Amino acid sequence: MESHKNRSLYGRLRFAMAGISHGLRTERSLRTQALVLLLVALGLLLLRPPPVWWALVILCSTAVLAAELFNTAIERLADHLHPELHPEIRIVKDCAAAAVLCVSIGAIGVAIALLVDIARH
Repeated sequence: MESHKNRSLYGRLRFAMAGISHGLRTERSLRTQALVLLLVALGLLLLRPPPVWWALVILCSTAVLAAELFNTAIERLADHLHPELHPEIRIVKDCAAAAVLCVSIGAIGVAIALLVDIARH
């Protein structure tokens, strides 16, 4: 198997894009989060908040997508290494899903703060 180490930037970007592509094809939750990100971007264009809000919202939105991709990677690896049901593997998967939930709650908090700030002005 060919190593992914010491590849050119273009080669590493191809691996990353393959991961995103796979996630979007196979994971409904990632597709949902990507759609939410597009809607959020449209909302930002309409609301035109200050740049700091753009930064916070984009950072939170991409963190949710990254958490979804980590969750997918962990689930795939766990299923590959231990295909049968196992209580420890269930805990690993539950914790990965909980990480997505935590980041999503944080992103919702930022969205609420943005809307409150806009309503005040």
